[in-house]
Amino acid sequence: MANTNAQIIIPYIVSQHIEEAGFLWMQRDGAVAAPHYALKDLTKLDGRVEAHIDGLRIAGEPGWELVAEGLEQADAGGIFAAAVLAFEELDSEKMKFVFKTGIAAPELSRGLISALGWIPKDHAAKIIDGMLGAESVAKRRVAIAASAIHRMDPGDALRKALLDEDILLRARSAKAVGELGRHDLSPLLLDNLNLQDEACRFYAAWSGTLLGHGDALRTLQDFAMHGSTYSEKAVNTATRSISQQDAQNWQKELAVNTADLRPAILCAGAMGDPALIPWLIAKMENPDLARVAGEAFMLITGADIAYEDLEKDKPGGFEAGPTDNPEDEDVAMDPDEDLPWPDIKLVSQWWDKRKDQYRGDTRHLMGKPISSEHLQEVIRTGKQRQRAAAALELAMLRPGQVLFEVRARSDIQKKILGM
Repeated sequence: MANTNAQIIIPYIVSQHIEEAGFLWMQRDGAVAAPHYALKDLTKLDGRVEAHIDGLRIAGEPGWELVAEGLEQADAGGIFAAAVLAFEELDSEKMKFVFKTGIAAPELSRGLISALGWIPKDHAAKIIDGMLGAESVAKRRVAIAASAIHRMDPGDALRKALLDEDILLRARSAKAVGELGRHDLSPLLLDNLNLQDEACRFYAAWSGTLLGHGDALRTLQDFAMHGSTYSEKAVNTATRSISQQDAQNWQKELAVNTADLRPAILCAGAMGDPALIPWLIAKMENPDLARVAGEAFMLITGADIAYEDLEKDKPGGFEAGPTDNPEDEDVAMDPDEDLPWPDIKLVSQWWDKRKDQYRGDTRHLMGKPISSEHLQEVIRTGKQRQRAAAALELAMLRPGQVLFEVRARSDIQKKILGM
């Protein structure tokens, strides 16, 4: 009788673990770049993901059979859960099975990459090493991406990938060059600035800027000026790589010559110049710009608009992102959804009381002048976007060093940070 009950209970429990692991992975995928998540919040979320993965481990082979049954209809989150199990066991048949599904589309392969990033570095290396020379281009791309997550240098495989005819592999490899600080690959990297593919050009420009190359910086600024999928990342990186005077001039240029003021506001936040606070506060009058201006204000001053009661309710009638109207063709998500609405009067009062504490013509991040020690502290205690900004700044202080990965599994990050 006990065995019969087990057969009834296990499928239900396993299906719950599969569903929840995939759902929480998707939630985590957004959280790593969210303005309201800190490392401690990521730790809690990672614990929930791991608890469901552990439930699948405990289910053993009967559990794996249920995972495998639904894999071909799975999304990236489901592939992540199945791949963690297969990779941990180093089971060749199971790995072959998850690879078959996971490399079928770039979106699905994100589950494979994340699974390799989830398992311990030494264990992942055993799998990645065998994939770097694979015949399958998709497998090589997964291997390069997973190497970058763990900040493991794939060696000559990265050089070969930068020359590959496959555009997706080439773009991911260009990004890895910057993440890993591979100065030696600069000539090949900069060749990608001339490609027609936007992703290849952008990541060549992004990595080249991290490594201190002027040609790459100019291309990155073009992405910011002329509008692109990558324009916000371009602004955030390019601004941090130029002098304070050049950044001031560029911020003014963005305010005049771009289609909207959002790039100029992002530039102001990345500059960290307290002199721009009054300009940012003025932009909080515009509902379309209020929250991003508030985030730039927080990035410079270190104030927390929500925690310090400097916020207000959402303006009546304001709509951003998808609406319930079936005739509305705008399906883009609200980029500022998780940011607080700043109350201009309260923010102005806060600033008037404290503005003398900030040194003029000095770049600030989270309320203090930029220094190596302060950047390390922001990486430990800041929210995810603030931590990403600090990681970029830290990498640019010493071009060629490895970029800290703020999206990695939280316990891996804590170990690196000595927490």
